Amino acid sequence: MEYRVLICDDDRDIVRAIGLFLKGEGYTVFEAYNGQEALDILDKEEVHLLLLDIMMPVMDGVETLQEIRKKWNLPVILLTAKSEDSDKVLGLNLGADDYVTKPFQPMELIARVKSQLRRYLQLGGNVPAADSFTFGNITLDNQSKTVTLDGEPVRLTKTEYDILHFLMQHPGTVYSPQEIYEEVWKDSAVNGENTVAVHMRHLREKVEITPSEPRYLKMIWGRGYYLDPGRG
Repeated sequence: MEYRVLICDDDRDIVRAIGLFLKGEGYTVFEAYNGQEALDILDKEEVHLLLLDIMMPVMDGVETLQEIRKKWNLPVILLTAKSEDSDKVLGLNLGADDYVTKPFQPMELIARVKSQLRRYLQLGGNVPAADSFTFGNITLDNQSKTVTLDGEPVRLTKTEYDILHFLMQHPGTVYSPQEIYEEVWKDSAVNGENTVAVHMRHLREKVEITPSEPRYLKMIWGRGYYLDPGRG
């Protein structure tokens, strides 16, 4: 299969360098230098993954991500500077799947791209997929890749869906943030715990009636997260 990646960064040298790395791996590459250009390309081309800078003119990465999540569910990896921690967290809250901090090692970037594409294109996974799961008022249909709450559709990002799917497959089992990161992202990383915490918080906001007092997606301090089967 031909993998198609869009790179969006106002630094043309960075776009050119990343493009060379990705082309060397056999990917088809599209280039954009601000958020509006990225949206225009997404309207015209089939893209499997987006590498998105945060600080850009015309339309920055945060605003671009908000617009993307209204229409597309493709994986988004943020390209961030160390000084952009607050924007990084905001981006994850808005539906980004991962981030890479500049300056980055080419092999780290390639590894993260491959990890996200494996999940997005359903080429990986160690657990056999069941058709559907229902716990209380939450239903996940793995055939249609949809989630409903009291019968109403819930719009989840790919990462949020994968986390919920994983926990629903193993109700009552507690998984550490690092274990969830390795299972869902198909990767290991030192920042896995913080990334999972952000996505779990966002997931709770979408599927729990009272996110601060969750009925299903619970946490044991110092151990990890689990889906409470007693409320299913």
